[in-house]
Amino acid sequence: MRNAWMVVATREIVVRALNKGFLIGLAVTIAMIGGLIGFTSYMESRTQSFDVAVVAGDESAATALESAADGRGAASASDDRVELTVVRVDDAAAAEAALEDETADAWLSSGAGVTGTDGWTLSGWRDPDSDLAQLIETTVRDQVLAGHASDAGTTMSALTAGSEVETERLDGNPVDPQIVFMAGFVLAFLFFIGAVGSGAMIAGSVIEEKQSRLVEIIATAVPLRQLLAGKIIGSSAIALGQNLLLAGVGLVGVSFTDLSAILPAMTATMVWFVVFFTVGFVAVAALYAVAGSLASRTEDLQYTTSPLMMLLMGVYIVTFSADGVLERVLSYIPPASIVSMPVRVLNGDALWWEPLVSLLVLVAATVGAVLLSERAYRGALMQTGGRVTWRTAMAGERGTTLGA
Repeated sequence: MRNAWMVVATREIVVRALNKGFLIGLAVTIAMIGGLIGFTSYMESRTQSFDVAVVAGDESAATALESAADGRGAASASDDRVELTVVRVDDAAAAEAALEDETADAWLSSGAGVTGTDGWTLSGWRDPDSDLAQLIETTVRDQVLAGHASDAGTTMSALTAGSEVETERLDGNPVDPQIVFMAGFVLAFLFFIGAVGSGAMIAGSVIEEKQSRLVEIIATAVPLRQLLAGKIIGSSAIALGQNLLLAGVGLVGVSFTDLSAILPAMTATMVWFVVFFTVGFVAVAALYAVAGSLASRTEDLQYTTSPLMMLLMGVYIVTFSADGVLERVLSYIPPASIVSMPVRVLNGDALWWEPLVSLLVLVAATVGAVLLSERAYRGALMQTGGRVTWRTAMAGERGTTLGA
């Protein structure tokens, strides 16, 4: 039967696409990605409001707070996500009471503070918020320096002339290391759920047909080589479609956040990831098909798929946390290169030819894995009565390759 693999692949895609468990899991994953992006966007854009108490007669503290509240000065201009409301109280006791009953978040005093020392004090019933403390500290410093400049007969502009420091990144890549780390985590996660989820489905499909003896009927009409090819292609199409959907949701979500400026770099990285995943998953699917053929009943799958699960878990853990020399090495070693090389592209430390070389290595490894898996699959699929070892499957087909 020519092109039987197309029939098998179509069946795998349809069965998987109509599987309620798969659809529910996909919907939950999309919701998680959307929720994470939404939460991140909210945390980045939210404005924090604080009520800060000042004692009547403490004009220096009042001036500093009003400057920060009105947005005057460098500190307020650089931190527009903090809003201040000045709460005037009669004395120190009233300020402490306001902190205790939470009608004020902090209390700013100048001169001799609550500790009895010179200088300024920002008091809270508990530790004052770090963003608030940073804003107050910078505002007070500017005010005190302006006062000293006035006493010296000069201005703040004259005193600070030539003190500006500009930042420059020489590698030309605008992506922050923290973003690269998070991208590595996301790509490793997409690889893991795509490989494990789709791989488990193909292993389950193989053992279901083998345990029910349905494969013996199928093998009379479909060559086992084409049966394996159809299962690999069908599962790969589903895994690729799933990752394209999740990556698309992620990129659209990023466009609504402050990270939209690096969207072109993220898109290029996602394209490389999709290409690497498409090639690499073929090998993963073939190995999972063999894991299914080595089992004789569903309960055996936990044993036969454990080595693959450990390998994929190791790739997931190592790739998103790798850095430096380790990351460069992993970017050429399949299947870790599926994640590591796209991350290096995002980080900007991969030369133009490196992804191409890494992809060629991955293609070669995938071809080898498929050829090895095809032989083991044909040697184990028709054997029943217990788990089949790789050695037994590779040793010979012994007449079990009906329709091969």
